[in-house]
Amino acid sequence: MKNAPISEELFQRAQHSIPGGVNSPVRAFRAVGGNPRFMVSANGPYMFDEDGNRYIEFINSWGPMILGHAAEIVQEAVQQAIPNSLSFGAPTRKEIEIAELIIDMVPSIEKVRMVNSGTEATMSAIRVARGYTGRNKMVKFEGCYHGHGDSFLIAAGSGAITLGVPDSPGVTQGVAADTLTAPYNDLEAVKTLVEANKDQVAAIILEPVAGNMGLVLPKPEFLQGLRDICDKEGIVLIFDEVMTGFRLAPGGAQELFGVTPDLTTLGKIIGGGMPVGAYGGKAEIMNFVAPAGPVYQAGTLSGNPIAMSAGMAMLKYLKMHPEVYTNLEATTSKMVTGMQDNMHKLGLNYTINQVGSMFSIFFTQQPVTDFESAKTSDTALFGRYFNAMLQRGIYLAPSQYESLFVSTAISDALVAEYLKANFEALQEAIQK
Repeated sequence: MKNAPISEELFQRAQHSIPGGVNSPVRAFRAVGGNPRFMVSANGPYMFDEDGNRYIEFINSWGPMILGHAAEIVQEAVQQAIPNSLSFGAPTRKEIEIAELIIDMVPSIEKVRMVNSGTEATMSAIRVARGYTGRNKMVKFEGCYHGHGDSFLIAAGSGAITLGVPDSPGVTQGVAADTLTAPYNDLEAVKTLVEANKDQVAAIILEPVAGNMGLVLPKPEFLQGLRDICDKEGIVLIFDEVMTGFRLAPGGAQELFGVTPDLTTLGKIIGGGMPVGAYGGKAEIMNFVAPAGPVYQAGTLSGNPIAMSAGMAMLKYLKMHPEVYTNLEATTSKMVTGMQDNMHKLGLNYTINQVGSMFSIFFTQQPVTDFESAKTSDTALFGRYFNAMLQRGIYLAPSQYESLFVSTAISDALVAEYLKANFEALQEAIQK
């Protein structure tokens, strides 16, 4: 693996014109040490940086590149759409077709509104839930990330019924007062919050499989327990499936676990990796969205024809080839089993969580079931491990608190290459 002088130069240059030199914080590598590599292209399982380095990568643009980078079917769809114009700001047939396809595939969705990002989707879903219920408060979970909307940047107070406090400057106390926070996988905490705020909670929002504290799975009774609470109290249950939608199953985590929310938010995969998002759910709730109803939400680029074309190609393929999910899980399980074997050989006992084609290694010996247990991970050790893998041509998420994603482009030969690097990187990381 070469050094990265061009990436270094670009990072120094970027800091003069871009806050922190990056357009999204995790890209800055501050959690792992060193400076980011600047990418120039990607194809299949590989990314290539400005210095000519090639990486086998497991971020996949944070999930949507389920078929690998530059998938031929997506590229062709985009190329066919481009000559017709990049944007209309007017309705198109493609918007109807992709809406019908999403409704057909996702159990909870009867109507859907296209937007431009996962953050926009979650912000809009909360607004609609408030408009529908006439209530102001919402419950979110520690360690679940729902984009950078004000309502979501709230840390928990000292107790289960303590009001949240802003977790970022610029978030007002008024917004924080309407956001209640519970530990992930803790049904009793949710019941306490709801009881303490009787008839005031509009929505409970969560990642049905958490991917933003590292990968954390729901306990067997957790999702159904939330469904029962919401049914009893008239609360809108929102699944944020920006990461898990169409990745864990054709119908997302809600299909995999058999629990149907009232609203679902979706992200980049419905644009084949292009900037896009959506929210949808029960017709009676979605009919509150303007112009059908009083809750205002709009966007000039919503339903962008290029993104819709890319997304249609991706979703059609996934619907027609359900074996993708079986194959992805098999590949990911080989990787996880191999990592566990490597750790056993080295006398290590760290935690690996996996579901389908998503996985995380936590440098802690205890089970990771929520944000508090995730935070027991040795983040300094993770940083050394990350950089040791990077030097061996493996590009991981530059943070302990992110999930990794496997694409169909990962072959058995690449699994073997990954596991060899994993063994050597673990050795190197624990010796320093």
